Amino acid sequence: MRFGLRGSGLTFDTTSAADAHNTIEVRGARENNLNDVSVDIPKRRLSVFTGVSGSGKSSLVFGTIAAESQRLINETYTAFLQSFMPSVGRPDVDALRNLSAAIIVDQERMGANSRSTVGTATDAHAMLRIIYSRVGTPRLEPSSAFSFNNSEGMCLECEGLGRTDRIELDELYDRTRSLNEGAITVPGYGVDTWYWQVFVHSGLLDADKALQDYTDQEWSTFLHQPLTKVKVGKNSFSYEGLVPKIKRTYLAKDREKMQPALRAFVDRAVVTSTCPECAGTRLNAAARQVRVGGRTITECASMQIDDLAEFVRTIDDPSVQPLVDTLTHTLDSLTRVGLGYLSLDRESGTLSGGEAQRVKMVRHLGSSLSDITYVFDEPTVGLHPHDIERMNNLLLGLRDKGNTVLVVEHKPETIAIADHVVDLGPGAGPQGGTITYTGDVNGLRTSSTLTGRHLDHRVSLKEDVRTPTGHLPIRDATTHNLRNVSVDVPLGVLTVVTGVAGSGKSSLIHGALPEHEGVVVVDQSAIRGSRRSNPATYTGLLDPIRTAFARANKVKAALFSANSEGACPECKGAGVIYTDLAMMAGVASTCEKCQGRRFREQVLRYRLRGKDISQVLSMSVEQAREFFTSGNARTILDRLHEVGLGYLGLGQPLNTLSGGERQRLKLAISMAKKGAVYVLDEPTTGLHLADVDRLLELLDRLVRGGDTVVVIEHHQAVMAHADHIIDLGPGAGHDGGRVVFEGSPAELVDKGETLTARHLRAYLGR
Repeated sequence: MRFGLRGSGLTFDTTSAADAHNTIEVRGARENNLNDVSVDIPKRRLSVFTGVSGSGKSSLVFGTIAAESQRLINETYTAFLQSFMPSVGRPDVDALRNLSAAIIVDQERMGANSRSTVGTATDAHAMLRIIYSRVGTPRLEPSSAFSFNNSEGMCLECEGLGRTDRIELDELYDRTRSLNEGAITVPGYGVDTWYWQVFVHSGLLDADKALQDYTDQEWSTFLHQPLTKVKVGKNSFSYEGLVPKIKRTYLAKDREKMQPALRAFVDRAVVTSTCPECAGTRLNAAARQVRVGGRTITECASMQIDDLAEFVRTIDDPSVQPLVDTLTHTLDSLTRVGLGYLSLDRESGTLSGGEAQRVKMVRHLGSSLSDITYVFDEPTVGLHPHDIERMNNLLLGLRDKGNTVLVVEHKPETIAIADHVVDLGPGAGPQGGTITYTGDVNGLRTSSTLTGRHLDHRVSLKEDVRTPTGHLPIRDATTHNLRNVSVDVPLGVLTVVTGVAGSGKSSLIHGALPEHEGVVVVDQSAIRGSRRSNPATYTGLLDPIRTAFARANKVKAALFSANSEGACPECKGAGVIYTDLAMMAGVASTCEKCQGRRFREQVLRYRLRGKDISQVLSMSVEQAREFFTSGNARTILDRLHEVGLGYLGLGQPLNTLSGGERQRLKLAISMAKKGAVYVLDEPTTGLHLADVDRLLELLDRLVRGGDTVVVIEHHQAVMAHADHIIDLGPGAGHDGGRVVFEGSPAELVDKGETLTARHLRAYLGR
């Protein structure tokens, strides 16, 4: 039997014959740059999707298959429940058949909620709480008494956060001014604003009196007055002192979502320190006193996970044995995915993308569900070759339980274990979006595709490494697990800092090098920006473009900004109209007035060499390089070309860029400074094997130009190409934090005894 969704063009085959359910059938997929893709993907197998960054892998796997699976599941809920779910639109595809429920395990950060930790995200802390409530001494029977997110267990001083915020009062006001003169310097409290009017018209303060002349009582009223009803004439409103009002309206918000000016104020005005009452443990005194096997729950939460697993095994009490077994399995799973160096009290928001993905993965390793489709986005990100072996075994384990495993990946070690490979390309962006190969790994090797040609490609060691022009000293570094590390980072060469995940690489480099002058850090932090942001705005390219249009037409440059005077009045420069359908999913439709071009009609009449501003922003980087042959615009475009982003659209929304594209975009911006020390954090993230060669050429070009490049990296191709290697280890967490090798790659291969040396020798076939 076959059925379809009315008006959607989608059909679904429910034929009972077993053969009909052995493949996921995709027909006519057109999401993003997919070019009417049709492909069959075997179920209950491990399929790896390859291709250059921007070739359409994520559009096919995440944007089409996983998105439709999740949308169909969501549609089984009532309209009321759907109103609380994220809006998922129908993918642009003719037909999808034989889908199973999909679980996406991606690299999205786990949020900046201070109350979310590794322990709460994996339920390990919940199990630990129950164990302590049942067998701990002295006895506190409810498990909630050990929860820092519950009033029964949290430290009341910090409300379970482990830290307290103190407001620097002098950052809130200017003592020399009166309220009428703008004494309050907090954003949003300027003269004539609503907040300002509450203070001035409350009748509780003299608005013409300088703050420095206030009496103690006036200071108390101004700063600390609790919420009070005030009546002025016939009007009543609430008055609240400045400090509690700021705490309630500003400090309770997520800093990551604040406007830049407000965030800068909060960063400046608020001093955060460890809670003096609970010493950062988050729990109240009663919970901190309970012990199991001589340890408190806060001591357990702060232990390395692999050490905690050993301790939990020593708990011998029949009443909690099933819990002990389940908790031990969870902790062992975290260790198996290379996260044994973390602790349960580590905040989720501080995890890297790769760490977050592996924490999410642990939730599913012990699941009894089968015939599920698991979708992974580069699960090897952040992993040393030693850890990739363990990750591969876990992926195979999920497959062997009868699940379909779909993996977007570039690392040859993971491609090698695939049952089935789908290669997309041949290029990126408009040059991609087609299937260039499907089949097994051996067939990929003999194919003429870019992936096939590079699968067994190996970068050889340099015959002669560069001689340093000087050194940047790091002395007695103790950040996190570093053990008084002292090392000299050479200048004028390419240095690779490596070691297993958790060995201390980032702690050493990010904790010490940025203090030196001229250091430019290109890390993995997310690009901040709204859905209006694009490469042109993010790189500053839009400024010279607007200036060129303004000069050519003798008008204001602001007219050529979709976020300013030139914006279409109907869609406010967004190009689309967002319609809220109450309990149903919201809909985004192209603005009929501007046809998605984002600008006023009169603005689009202005031309620059025959093109309007909308047409220019629709260009790719390569097309724009032909259009802008000189000046600042060409300089920025050349940098984007050098980092391999020539196919990127100038007006393409930032939220459509892949992880590798975002990383290279940041690198292009940073390249403006010459004679700098560039610190790159895993720049091969999201890069195809062929793109790694291009990256190495770029790094060489930077060094030849007089720059210093320091790369935190696990990729053996980058290690082999380095002039100097700093290897940390020998293990992770408290088993790491030491420099176990310094020297050239050739010396590491010939004499090294570290895990890195072993895997680099294997990579080079030695």
